[in-house]
Amino acid sequence: MRLNVDVEFSRLTEIAKPTVLQALGDKRMTAVLLLSFASGLPFNLTGFTLQAWLASAGLDIKTIGIFGLVGFPYIFKFLWAPLLDRYLPPLLGRRRGWILIYQLCLAVSIGVMGFCSPTKEPYVLGAVALLVAFLSASQDIVVDAYRVDVIPPSERALAAAAITFGYRTAAMLAGTVLVLIAAGLEPKVGPSLAWRFAFLLVACIMGATILATFWAPEPAVPGRPPLTLADAVWHPLRDLLSQKGAVGFLLLVLLYKVGDAFALSLYSAFMIKGVGFSLQELSVAGKVNMTISTMIGVTVGGVIYIRWGMFRSLLIFGIGQALTNLLYMWLALAGKKIWLLVLATSLDTGIGGMGQAAFVAFLVSQCSPNFSATQYALLSAMAAVPRVTMGAIAGQVVSAIGWANFFVVTCLTATPGLILLVIFRRRINELAAREAAKR
Repeated sequence: MRLNVDVEFSRLTEIAKPTVLQALGDKRMTAVLLLSFASGLPFNLTGFTLQAWLASAGLDIKTIGIFGLVGFPYIFKFLWAPLLDRYLPPLLGRRRGWILIYQLCLAVSIGVMGFCSPTKEPYVLGAVALLVAFLSASQDIVVDAYRVDVIPPSERALAAAAITFGYRTAAMLAGTVLVLIAAGLEPKVGPSLAWRFAFLLVACIMGATILATFWAPEPAVPGRPPLTLADAVWHPLRDLLSQKGAVGFLLLVLLYKVGDAFALSLYSAFMIKGVGFSLQELSVAGKVNMTISTMIGVTVGGVIYIRWGMFRSLLIFGIGQALTNLLYMWLALAGKKIWLLVLATSLDTGIGGMGQAAFVAFLVSQCSPNFSATQYALLSAMAAVPRVTMGAIAGQVVSAIGWANFFVVTCLTATPGLILLVIFRRRINELAAREAAKR
């Protein structure tokens, strides 16, 4: 029998106010916020920050694009996620124990990364950056699983706001603030020492996040670990693929944010080499503004999601994500204008943040607590494919057609995901109603 969408929306609206009020003083939500901060801290080090470092060191756009491939662990993290579902560390339980291990390893590897040189030893820098990405992706697996286990369905859209606030704050710290520190110290101590100090600072902060892991509560109803490694590999896949419309959903996960990922894949390189902004201008007017806009977008998107429901939110936010890519085309044609940088970044990342709130709730709705590490790792890895691979492709496309035409192409690449969304409208509404029934 077809489920009534209006019933789903009314249920969502009824629980909106108590959910918001309860979440304000919820230790679980605070723990998710703090662990999301730890999860976001290393992310920009192999993305925005690495691009800015390479661009300021004078590397060409094609080389910078190739360095984007160090993010491949974010795509393949589902391969070792079953190990994290199956095996329990000796301390702090199934989720927090693994988080602690990866936090310690990240603190060391981030510090080592600062001692590398993009010009003298690019291959060493690439290898260390790859290690940081691997450890970061592994930490993401367990933090995401912890979030799935600890947050009830009624608070997932709001949790997306807490996740993004923590994640983006850390990413801004390890991106914008790190770049500003390095840029400010370069005239005084030289580029090598400036970047080294900045990376060591982030390494120390990474080490401090261990305190949040010790403080975070255990899930009220933790999932049961698989009995064997074979179970940890096959049962999550079987559970995920046995859902109605599973193949179409997986394609939707892959394509929903592809236009957004394509447009932002060379964001730093576009602003520095394409338009001519300085590191300081990019860090403040671009990256700080991007972080704040995303936080606002996810917060507003989480509240709107509760009232609009899953399908309507995904569709409207998805259309907005595609159209705002054209603002970067305007910037490419208009040239260096700070106000236009602020406008383009604010609208693009603000609406992108709204889409992220709905998208995270969509991903989590498909996960079982027993296999949350593996299932969410698989889904989020699929979602990360465009972000990781588009950098190398984008470098070639920009070289062939220029920046302005490139952003038109990024807008058009969002179309297949939106078409799939409409095709699976009925199934998405059924999934949303099932989630509402759990509340």
